Amino acid sequence: MAGYIPPIDDISFLLGGVFDLDAQMAALPGFEEVNTDLATSILEEGGKFCAEILEPLNRSGDEEGCTLEDGLVTTPKGFAQAYGAFVDGGWAGLSGNPDYGGQGLPRVLQILLDEMLSSANLSFGLFPGLTRGAVEAIAHHATDELKQTYLPKMISGEWTGAMALTESSAGTDLGLLTTRAEPRGDGSYAIRGTKIFISSGDQDFGGNVVHLVLARLPDAPKGVKGISLFLVPKFLVKQDGSLGERNRMSVGSLEHKMGIHAQPTCVMNYDGAIGWLVGEPGRGLNAMFTMMNAERLFVGIQGLGIGEAANQKAAAYARDRLQGRSPDGARGPVPIIEHADVRKMLLTGRSLTEAGRALAVWTALQMDIATRHPDPEARRTADGFVALLTPVVKAAFTDFGFEIAVMSQQVFGGHGYIREWGMEQFVRDARITQIYEGTNGVQAMDLVGRKLAMDNGDVVRRFFALVHADLSSANGSAEFESAKGAVTEALVRLEQLTEDLLSTSADPMEAGASATDYLRFFALVSFGWLWVRMADKAAASVPTALTKRKLLLARFFAARLLPQTLALEAAIRAGATDIMALDADLF
Repeated sequence: MAGYIPPIDDISFLLGGVFDLDAQMAALPGFEEVNTDLATSILEEGGKFCAEILEPLNRSGDEEGCTLEDGLVTTPKGFAQAYGAFVDGGWAGLSGNPDYGGQGLPRVLQILLDEMLSSANLSFGLFPGLTRGAVEAIAHHATDELKQTYLPKMISGEWTGAMALTESSAGTDLGLLTTRAEPRGDGSYAIRGTKIFISSGDQDFGGNVVHLVLARLPDAPKGVKGISLFLVPKFLVKQDGSLGERNRMSVGSLEHKMGIHAQPTCVMNYDGAIGWLVGEPGRGLNAMFTMMNAERLFVGIQGLGIGEAANQKAAAYARDRLQGRSPDGARGPVPIIEHADVRKMLLTGRSLTEAGRALAVWTALQMDIATRHPDPEARRTADGFVALLTPVVKAAFTDFGFEIAVMSQQVFGGHGYIREWGMEQFVRDARITQIYEGTNGVQAMDLVGRKLAMDNGDVVRRFFALVHADLSSANGSAEFESAKGAVTEALVRLEQLTEDLLSTSADPMEAGASATDYLRFFALVSFGWLWVRMADKAAASVPTALTKRKLLLARFFAARLLPQTLALEAAIRAGATDIMALDADLF
């Protein structure tokens, strides 16, 4: 079975060619010394770690799973040692704030490392990924004392983090949660309640596990305005920074899940556990969404990573597997990659994955601009683009990642259904990415119901104007003009559809009926835009296997996948009437 190959050549093409990382970083104070060569060399080493240390643990970790005995969580064999090597290698602090011991490298490097982690071992990658989300919330909302106590060891990876939001009766509607926080009279609080679905809720790596818990103060009103956020560590921390006694929190059980078996998804009981307020009382959701938005982008990258790994293995199998005769009947048996249907599945996966990586890099660069650019207007514009694209990245990347995993499994035929080939694990692991950190339906509603209306629609209009400018300036070869024209035409239809949705935004029924179709339409046009950029750069470069692939994939995407937007538009314009017509008791 072919091993995972980190896509360093493609990453280098994007950073050095399509997005001109050197110039981008030169404009951002503190990043002036970061260039394509440095970024590529760092990611090459990160890719080796993922391929050589983490991927070999992926199947065994899935089969062994996590265990809970006498209140102690044990991760699969090799995970604790791999996590220690990950921390020792400095990978946990790659993009962390240097004020607390991090390396302070750009977000674009972090996102590309996260992709490779997700390709090699999704269950493992959740430990550092969730810790970074908790760090984001603490850094933006906690007191200086909490920051100084917790951030250095969380950024280094010595301590891990987890989000404790969900309860059995409170999932998407967090206003229903019942966990309580009672003042103890010394500035701390006693947390009481039970949370479910808590990824990385505990581990056997050593160190602390820092939970960020949503709970209600005694006088809190009902609904989301009554929710506060609290930092609740597994171990209390002494004045000298060392670990003290065990806090009054425990793992009640481990969830039995479809996938990510090597990730301890916990039911957590807080029995008067001591915690500290993060942010203002009653403003817990504000602090939580700092963490959640970072995690939603991270989850999108998980979908991208699984799609990449599954497609790689399917392509390797298709080159080796002999079945059937050649299309002209003259040879046989032939490698199944010669059959058109197999090629179509592989090309679909490849064209979605490479465009997704390009959009991930562009979004990460906007994140770096939003935090570093000296021009306030440039920061504001970039921040708006990140907010607009967050639900698109989360939902579209994970939908596509699952679809690619299923198509890649199909390439294997019956062998894809058998555990030893690893493809069924990709399908199972990918499925959760469409669900957690806000289901993809919720992401679509966020896009249509809130993000399109930002600044009275000006954010999305600025994004469309940027895409139009890129399409107009592309100087691809004549054979690519039809593809460029198809993307431009789809963009014009998306713009008109967006204006129509903005004009009817007051009708939540219509928004709900159109949301998921609109998000996919938006994603496909965004991917088409980046295929034009990639093809334009490939056409102007010295011909190589990579540039040839880019040109052919761009044409394939425009001819075979972009036409989906026509059906999506028709479905959206059909409205909500037929969706809502059937009485509930007739389902």
